[in-house]
Amino acid sequence: MTRRILVRGGTVVTAADSAPADVLVVGEQVSAIAAPGAHEWAVDADRVLDATDRYVLPGGVDIHTHMELPVSGTVSSDDFETGSRAALIGGTTTIVDYAGQERGGSLREGVRRWHKRAEGRTCTDYGFHIMVTDVHDGTLEEMAALVAEGISSFKLFTAYPDTNYCDDAQILRAMQRAAALDATIMMHAENGIAIDVLRDQAIARGETEPIHHLTSRPPSLEAEAVHRVVALAEVAGCSLVIVHISSADAAWAAAEGRVRGLPVFAETCPQYLVLGIEDVPDGFEAAKFVCSPPLRWRRDGHQEALWEGVASGRVDVVATDHCPFTWQQKEAGRGDFRRIPNGLGVIEHRLDLVHQGVVDGRFSASRWVEACCTRPAKLAGLYPRKGSLAPGGDADIVIYDPGAQRRLSAASHHMRVDYSVFEGLAVTGAVETVLLRGQVVVDNGEHVGSPGDGHYLPRGPNALVASGVAAKPALGPAT
Repeated sequence: MTRRILVRGGTVVTAADSAPADVLVVGEQVSAIAAPGAHEWAVDADRVLDATDRYVLPGGVDIHTHMELPVSGTVSSDDFETGSRAALIGGTTTIVDYAGQERGGSLREGVRRWHKRAEGRTCTDYGFHIMVTDVHDGTLEEMAALVAEGISSFKLFTAYPDTNYCDDAQILRAMQRAAALDATIMMHAENGIAIDVLRDQAIARGETEPIHHLTSRPPSLEAEAVHRVVALAEVAGCSLVIVHISSADAAWAAAEGRVRGLPVFAETCPQYLVLGIEDVPDGFEAAKFVCSPPLRWRRDGHQEALWEGVASGRVDVVATDHCPFTWQQKEAGRGDFRRIPNGLGVIEHRLDLVHQGVVDGRFSASRWVEACCTRPAKLAGLYPRKGSLAPGGDADIVIYDPGAQRRLSAASHHMRVDYSVFEGLAVTGAVETVLLRGQVVVDNGEHVGSPGDGHYLPRGPNALVASGVAAKPALGPAT
């Protein structure tokens, strides 16, 4: 017999509006939404969830995670089981992780490795992007087969010359191929060649402490790379997502492309919205805060510009770039900040941290949902199955207490990392209950599901392109 769950008495918040409503779940899908009490659903319900004084949201969609990612001779500390469990507890029901191509290897082999890591162990639903680190004729041929199988986005780097970097010719060829396939390019945009000069010069001066990681990656070199890849995407005619934007300079560079009618989209992360270099401790303790792009000086207006970008929609989505490392792993960079593995543990706190924008009056609850649930699902080609509360969509539902008061701490988080860059931060709001495809997997803030509850999700094209941002004609063949 098909299970029926009624979520009753809450305020349903979507990207379009918010209103008191009850939600009926039948099996794995949302069956109906109606005004409170305007029905007799409770009579036949197998379970009734009381959402009085609570928000009822679509499950969060995080389109930027790195589970079990090899970095700097180690591997990010959250695997697909622990990281996705923490995601669920934080209200995220779908992740899109980055599978990696090894230099000299194939895209297909990278995807195979990631399937092996995730299958039967992931608590959320999940899909994959693929990181392209070696663009050649074989890579371009593989892209078509992967798009046909539901991997509709490819990540390129202008950073990390020793491992991931692609030059402009490689980027243009990959973008042309993506345009021909109706695929999206995800771009890590920092000028890695220039940054490596600055890093090496800092070490030569004896500036080996972690703080010099942050100061050797200036905002101007992020903005320069964004300008450059937007120009290349315009020539190729492809849709482009600039990932983990950290600075006002880069946000404006992406926005300028959008103003010209290009399908250029911007992603930022909670760490850039709430942390600044002012929060970084002295000495090697700063290694905990090392990520790329780095945190920025709050005094220079970067954080305020990113909040304004989220509020206005110029910054489309908030993802996490979740890539945690334990303190022992960070210790590898003592005496040389270049060896510190880059990444932070964030995935459990995304909804709460962005909700502070609602609490502070920066934007509405609907814009919060749009940035954390709906637009990510559209960018990833998962909408309306994900990121929406509507009949026929997956019953991924979050019951959220908007007034809960708490402090974030490593003592209470569920990510596999033994510290928190958000230690002691006061937040308003908390996830109480989470449904994944109609199954209660978080109850009173505790995970009650199982590893392997998550399903792999083949993805379609970027739906935000079709919804009103049109590309100019491509210049040149897709070869």
